[in-house]
Amino acid sequence: MRGKSLLICVILAGAAAMGYRWLPSYYNPFVPLSLDDPPGKISQFKLRRLTPEACTRLLSEANQKRLIQTQAMANSAGDCPLSDVVRVRNFGPVTLSSSFIASCPLALSSALFIQQQARPLTKTMMGSELARVEHLGSFACRNIYHRPDARRSEHASADALDISGFQLADGQRVTVLTGWRSEKTQPWLQALLSASCDYYGNGLGPEYNAAHANHFHLGMRGFGLCR
Repeated sequence: MRGKSLLICVILAGAAAMGYRWLPSYYNPFVPLSLDDPPGKISQFKLRRLTPEACTRLLSEANQKRLIQTQAMANSAGDCPLSDVVRVRNFGPVTLSSSFIASCPLALSSALFIQQQARPLTKTMMGSELARVEHLGSFACRNIYHRPDARRSEHASADALDISGFQLADGQRVTVLTGWRSEKTQPWLQALLSASCDYYGNGLGPEYNAAHANHFHLGMRGFGLCR
C-alpha cells in the first residue's frame, strides 16, 4: 500500500514538472474523472477523491450509458443508518443473481470494473461474454467477522460487495470456491481480482484467508489492498 502511494506521489511530481496543461486529461489528477478514463492509479485516485455530488452525477451518467441500472433508495436509521444509497439492478448487459444495496462509490466503482475490466478479460481469457454476476450480498449490519469487539464491517455501510461466481454467455458457470482451484479458470479469476485493485480500496479473495475461500470481497476502504 505504501509503495502504491509513493507511485502516485512520483506521478504527481512528474506531472508538476511537465506542466499539467500538457497532460492527457486521464493522466491529469486535477481534471475531474470521466467514465471514459482508462483504468489505472490516477483514475483510482480520482475515484477515491470524488465528492458525493460528483459521484451522484457520474452514477447518473453511467445509468444513461447503460453501464449500470440503479434505483434511488430512501435514507434509513437504526444501528447501521444508510444515506445516499442505491439499489443496483444490473450492469447493463450483465445481469445479477439478485439486486443489491450500494453506496454511490461502490455502485460507480463496480460499474466501471465490470465494463472496463471484467467483460474484456472474460471475453479474452474465457472466449465468451460475461453474462451474469453471482453475489452473496452487500449490506449487512454487523462487525468484521461478526466479532463483538471489532469495528463495523464495510458491509454495515453498503460499501462492499461479495462476489461468489460468474456465468458466461456460452453456459459456463464458475464459482470462486471451485474455480480458484481449476487450472482452466484460476488464471482468469486471478486476473479479475487483480484488476479490481484499480477501482476498489480492497479486493480480498481465497488467498487472503479461509473466510474468503468462496467469494471476492470488493470494498471501498483502504487503497489498493488486493490479494
